[in-house]
Amino acid sequence: MDFLELAKERFSVRSYSPKPVEPEKVAKILEAAQVAPTATNSRPQRVYVLQSPEALEKIRRVSKSTYEAPLVFLVCSDKDRAWKSRYVEGYDSGEMDASIVCCHMMLEATALGLGSLWVLLFDPAKARVEFDLPESVRPHCLLCVGYKGQEAMPNPKLHEVYRPRDEWVCEL
Repeated sequence: MDFLELAKERFSVRSYSPKPVEPEKVAKILEAAQVAPTATNSRPQRVYVLQSPEALEKIRRVSKSTYEAPLVFLVCSDKDRAWKSRYVEGYDSGEMDASIVCCHMMLEATALGLGSLWVLLFDPAKARVEFDLPESVRPHCLLCVGYKGQEAMPNPKLHEVYRPRDEWVCEL
């Protein structure tokens, strides 16, 4: 499948089968995270693989938006490793790098026949406490992954409606 087909096939899944994701597929998703580009190759990402019943119970206390996914990645960055801008005071690449990593993971999950959901609706402070994250580690997003449930289907109003290019592309 070419990249645009893959990108168009992917949609936000909010219904998962309880079937666990095989370890080899988890490894491929993590490999996709590993090869993702980051600013100055600083690799500030820190990815927590949540699949044990205890870890899933904790993440469900942090967010109601995991939809019983059998696998959730807590995608973070380590501010001590992130590239620091010399042009914008106080800015570092951590959130941007974590987003690139998460996008690679999400698309690899799709390529492997899995569904996914990128979740921002969670309390990072609560995640920090539940998972005893080091002070330098900042939680940015959750990536729910699993086999699609029977009810999983793209919302045509959201998935197939695109803003016209001339509204967002500026040619100079």
